[in-house]
Amino acid sequence: MREATLCHPLRDDDLLFIRKQRGPGAGNLVAPGGKIEDGETPRECAVRETREEVGLEVRGLDKRGELRFVFGEEPFMFVHVFLTRDFVGRPQETDEGVPRWIDTDDLPYEEMWDDDRYWLPLLLDGQQFRGEFFFDSDGEDVLEYDLVTGLDF
Repeated sequence: MREATLCHPLRDDDLLFIRKQRGPGAGNLVAPGGKIEDGETPRECAVRETREEVGLEVRGLDKRGELRFVFGEEPFMFVHVFLTRDFVGRPQETDEGVPRWIDTDDLPYEEMWDDDRYWLPLLLDGQQFRGEFFFDSDGEDVLEYDLVTGLDF
């Protein structure tokens, strides 16, 4: 199972997303993030991927979650989820995606991965969580999920 990260920069009440240009989830609004490289910690990966994908230098990452995804019968990805309010720079468009700040009171879940509607409110509420999501074989729809909160990473 591939291991990856998501990093959610938060500015006031706006969360940063990118309109993903390529790879799994292309076309969706997603947080900056990507696969962990050999010898890299999840935190280091989140910092690197956010820099590469939107040009922000993030610091003070708060680990909020761990998510396991299964597509059909196939394990797909294990993701470490971070939140930060501490960053420098202005988001820039890259080959990965087009950045967009979105008010947390008006999140367009219909433009995101199907699982986001279940765990993103927990992240915004300051909770730590662990989840497992079972999608159909195309990775389009969540068929079943389990979320646990009250953790301490």
